[in-house]
Amino acid sequence: MKPKIHGKDLYKVFGDDVTTALDLLKARQSKDEIFAATGQTVGVRNVSFQVAEGEIFVVMGLSGSGKSTLVRMINGLITPSAGEILIDDINVASCSAEELRSVRRDKVAMVFQHFALFPHKTVAENVAFGLKIKGMKPPERRARAQAALEQVGLGARGDSYPDELSGGMQQRVGLARGLASEPEILLMDEPFSALDPLIRSDMQQELLELQRTLKKTIVFITHDLNEAMALGNTIAIMHDGEIAQIGTAEEIVGSPADDYVAAFTRDIDRSQVFAAASIARPADPVDLATDDVTCAMTRMEEMDVNAVHVVDDGKLTGIISYQAANAAHRDGLELKDALEEEFPAATPECMLNDLYPLAESGLPIALMDEKGKLTGIVRPQDVFHQLTATEEKE
Repeated sequence: MKPKIHGKDLYKVFGDDVTTALDLLKARQSKDEIFAATGQTVGVRNVSFQVAEGEIFVVMGLSGSGKSTLVRMINGLITPSAGEILIDDINVASCSAEELRSVRRDKVAMVFQHFALFPHKTVAENVAFGLKIKGMKPPERRARAQAALEQVGLGARGDSYPDELSGGMQQRVGLARGLASEPEILLMDEPFSALDPLIRSDMQQELLELQRTLKKTIVFITHDLNEAMALGNTIAIMHDGEIAQIGTAEEIVGSPADDYVAAFTRDIDRSQVFAAASIARPADPVDLATDDVTCAMTRMEEMDVNAVHVVDDGKLTGIISYQAANAAHRDGLELKDALEEEFPAATPECMLNDLYPLAESGLPIALMDEKGKLTGIVRPQDVFHQLTATEEKE
């Protein structure tokens, strides 16, 4: 599928001797070496990326890493020194002023870290301000502002003033202002970093809930790795103007590209990064219609598990432990007489931290899809092995 946003071979140098700095960049000199030689500041060097339509693409990095420069190049606030930024088929790095205005009007909205709300305007007036600038008539912009406020849970606060709202509410107004223009793309530059941790976490969850409905293409900038892991479908980690690694949270934490990324992710809570599917094994259940307890014991020995799931006509009906199967074999009982109908189960998308209480049973955890079909199993020991993988490498 064609990307919604495509950055190609991007460079940004701040100063009046860009050509010399670019030559030194392409010769692999460092930012500090280039500054010492030319007085030019390197913001972004040799960056390429793609953002799929409808995904949350998180750009994460520390101060000075180039992340804010990158997001401002996407909507043309900063012009690249070299390279292309394509939004659909429009290269915002070299398009005409009229095309750039069209992109900003119809395709892209930006939500900033600081709320920048007008204190003398109501919440609804703040949300509608951009629409007013575009020349939209009052009834339409009021309706559009109200709809955006409803989306962020502030439908009843349109006539309030900013100083009557909490910090989290004010940030929601900023988000509503971005949504009011009905953009295809939302650029969010550290929008939650000024909020206290609890409100910040709430806003992250609200954004995810909103995204399930709106399915916008979102580029989200943050310096917080936990925030990046919580929000990003795809995460780009920047360092000294370059992208050190692009991937999913599981790919970045599980297979860091270099020592910088490894150091950055070392203390991350792996239980909130890895899903059950990442450590799943084939289920290989026994069938109530064709198998017996001897077959069940053999299957457990082959799989190196202490219990095996049982299906009947393709439907998961229970689990049988090795101890119960052995006792049933000794007493001449059938498979159906020895199975337990209650067993630990989860979805493949379930995070490992949610598997802790299920793993305490000691039984393999059944992974079931939305139709109740058994898709795999997770052994309790595999949960703890994944969580200690970093310690073992060290």
